[in-house]
Amino acid sequence: MFYSLSICWVSFVFLFIVAVVMVISGFYFVMHDLVYFIEWEVLSLNSGAVVMTFLLDWMSLVFMGFVLFISSLVIYYSEEYMGGDMNINRFIGLVLMFVLSMMFLIISPNLISILLGWDGLGLVSYLLVIYYQNVKSYNAGMLTALSNRIGDVALLLAIAWMLNFGSWNYIFYLECSSGSLEMSLVGGLVMLAAMTKSAQIPFSSWLPAAMAAPTPVSALVHSSTLVTAGVYLLIRFNILLAETWLGSFLLLVAGLTMFMAGLGANFEFDLKKIIALSTLSQLGLMMSILAMGFPKLAFFHLLTHALFKALLFMCAGAIIHNMKDSQDIRFMGGLVNQMPLTSSCFNLSNLALCGMPFLAGFYSKDLILEIVALSYLNLFSFMLYFVSTGLTVCYSFRLVYYSMSGTFNVSSLHPLSDEGWVMLRGMMSLSFMAVVGGSVLSWVLFPVPSMICLPLGLKTLALSVSILGGWLGYELAKFALNYELQTLRLYLTSSFMGSMWFMPFISTYGVSSAPLQMGIYVQKSFDQGWSEYLGAQGLYKLFTTGSSIIQNWQNNDLKTYLISFMFWVIILLTLMAF
Repeated sequence: MFYSLSICWVSFVFLFIVAVVMVISGFYFVMHDLVYFIEWEVLSLNSGAVVMTFLLDWMSLVFMGFVLFISSLVIYYSEEYMGGDMNINRFIGLVLMFVLSMMFLIISPNLISILLGWDGLGLVSYLLVIYYQNVKSYNAGMLTALSNRIGDVALLLAIAWMLNFGSWNYIFYLECSSGSLEMSLVGGLVMLAAMTKSAQIPFSSWLPAAMAAPTPVSALVHSSTLVTAGVYLLIRFNILLAETWLGSFLLLVAGLTMFMAGLGANFEFDLKKIIALSTLSQLGLMMSILAMGFPKLAFFHLLTHALFKALLFMCAGAIIHNMKDSQDIRFMGGLVNQMPLTSSCFNLSNLALCGMPFLAGFYSKDLILEIVALSYLNLFSFMLYFVSTGLTVCYSFRLVYYSMSGTFNVSSLHPLSDEGWVMLRGMMSLSFMAVVGGSVLSWVLFPVPSMICLPLGLKTLALSVSILGGWLGYELAKFALNYELQTLRLYLTSSFMGSMWFMPFISTYGVSSAPLQMGIYVQKSFDQGWSEYLGAQGLYKLFTTGSSIIQNWQNNDLKTYLISFMFWVIILLTLMAF
């Protein structure tokens, strides 16, 4: 046990120190406008060389710093959360592999090395989702792996198509080739890969299913690693999206994803799934503002979102841990009396998610919504942005009402407490960052404030929509029983909206079940059928029959020889007659 705890501690200290160095270096790079390319010649053979290229600019350094900072706190938190696990060494090893894959992805200006990190994320995420070995985890892991494989194939096709350019270092070709058909095709394939990894429609169903993983993994995956990989890749390829049909298509898909996730979270009762759907909603926000041609804003929201979303999951993990592994919010209630410190962190992160003024989420979210109000945009997309913002506040207030207020709904003999100081220290560190992180980042990334001139109605629209959404969420939760009865009257509509527009069923049968079923038929009819009959088994039978006939001839048995000779003569004459 002490050995495993020391692994947690050493990993935490090492990652934390590297994270601080990375963030400070990133801020230095921003201020001095530096970009470093590091090329390492792995192998040189005749005139060909295998070169590993690393791109160090402010974006990659700041993002790596944030990923390592959150990873270090998640590993520290896991020391207590996963304390009863016999294989905690294996768990920490998998988390470190996960972080390493993300590092590869961030610093690669090359599609081949990106694929190393991309596939590493896919493989390790599968291992982490099936970490608790039960049928639900296995199903979720299979759905996650197969959905992400679609994106992996798209990335492989993009690598093949990049052969037209003479090098896989895409960063050199983006600006000069942005209008060409070849680069548009590469952009489309990269966008498909990003849509699968960041769970945009129609690949959204794997994200809530991946909640089968341990909660520290969810905190890492949903804040800064797996799901943000797609957004980060598209930020690098943003030149190909600006003012093209790819950007318009992504804007529509991301807006619908944002709306669908916000709507679904209002019908959900599983604590982790509500937070997973909120991640999906925020990913839609990042993707849509990126599609409009604001990559720096998307990156800013990516970083601030990572801080409060990791905190939200860590608080949810502490609540689930104390609730003896119950995740249903209907069994909670009055947690603010039993776990005041955890509840404070939970509410703080929820307010940051809603864009409460002067918390981390406000600086990025409010700026995005004001830029949207200022931009040339159609009414449908405009409505999707602001309605989704209202829905975010709506499900957040509903969640707070169910879990924090009222009376505790399980039993009088409950083990709830704020005694787990290891988990609390990790949560309080992130709480500090969720308060000050947004303002610090906005000072560094946007030293000159954006001048946004809007009429009073549009200027206050984000705040008005948020207040309206919060009131609606509170009222619907307060009249829960009556509301539940009303939803039963409109059962098909409410089940459609509450089940992510039936996407899990389509994904399960369309992505997972049907291809696997077809694979069984193909294997039985081809691999174990005609291929065997015409291939190995057929040849085996032909050779054994032929060798036995030859063996009989070699026995010098005249009768056998004559009979077989007559047999072949008759066959030959018959064929000649035809």
